[in-house]
Amino acid sequence: MVQDPNAKPTACLALADGTVFYGRGFGATGDTVAELCFNTAMTGYQEIMTDPSYAGQIVTFTFPHIGNTGVTPEDDETGDPVAAGMVVKWDPTQPSNWRSVDTLNNWLAARGRIAIGGVDTRRLTRAIRQQGAPHVALAHDPEGNFDTAALIAKARAFSGLEGLDLAKDVTCAQSYRWDEMRWAWPDGYPRQEAPKHKVVALDFGAKRNILRCLASAGCDVTVLPASATADEILAHNPDGVFLSNGPGDPAATGEYAVPMIQDILKTDLPVFGICLGHQMLALALGAKTVKMNHGHHGANHPVKDHETGKVEITSMNHGFAVDAQSLPEGVVETHVSLFDGSNCGIRIADRPVFSVQHHPEASPGPQDSFYLFEKFAAAMDARSA
Repeated sequence: MVQDPNAKPTACLALADGTVFYGRGFGATGDTVAELCFNTAMTGYQEIMTDPSYAGQIVTFTFPHIGNTGVTPEDDETGDPVAAGMVVKWDPTQPSNWRSVDTLNNWLAARGRIAIGGVDTRRLTRAIRQQGAPHVALAHDPEGNFDTAALIAKARAFSGLEGLDLAKDVTCAQSYRWDEMRWAWPDGYPRQEAPKHKVVALDFGAKRNILRCLASAGCDVTVLPASATADEILAHNPDGVFLSNGPGDPAATGEYAVPMIQDILKTDLPVFGICLGHQMLALALGAKTVKMNHGHHGANHPVKDHETGKVEITSMNHGFAVDAQSLPEGVVETHVSLFDGSNCGIRIADRPVFSVQHHPEASPGPQDSFYLFEKFAAAMDARSA
């Protein structure tokens, strides 16, 4: 996608503070409002755009080579992009990857997602770090006609993510079974044909690769909507319960999810949570969550396991965090971020109930954190024994 750098701008990014960035639009046309974050990952833009945890957000990619590997349905984390839009430094190039089936531009346009290229993403990222994640309006008009005052007004009118339950917007409409395992050369995604454990996964915005990792760990996975009750979960007679990732404010989703989790904790079932699931498990145990300045979004985040001393290279995507100072007695902090010391994992001291803030399925390490799925399976083995 090569454009004349002197051509009239066809896209506009307006921040609520009145700052305006112009660039070249691609993907869908129109405008959208969201919170703006940045992601430092060098690969995985398709997985990022389809991660339900990015609902309500526009993603600035700090790595300039976006679009160079094209897109393939195998890399979708859910059916369609969930992130509201994307901001990149360079225009997407033609893909150079044997797995590619289409261009990023076509893929975004067909799925109604707006993007802007030709932006000084370093300047934008510094602004996000210094001022916090801003509210923005992103517009793409091939004719280059923009009402910047109206776009700034839309950005200022955006309510933000605090107090917002977005899990209800991205969760599944009804329950389903999952048996697809992690991708393996040369056959792609094999099926789990001899599962050992029945797991109910609560879908607050679950990524497909998390479900694949559960299946690869020997789990027969039944996925239930975010609004499922403890009685509905227990009716499946599971060996363990999984709490998925997802978008929005954990306290808002926790209005209905926390009582369910507390009821599950009255049983002896192993419980494993990731990201939003981690935050809501903490809420259910009596801790608090806080909105971060600009969050953690990337694939190079070092996380230390307090219990082993091991440092894992992890994938992160969260704008809220568990307040470690609020953890009650009997709840152990297991992992911390080596970037800022924020909480990245907890467990109940004497029970097989644990969770992490990072994404062990995303393979940035590449397999530093896969042991967490094996730990969950081992806890179900111990219970059945």
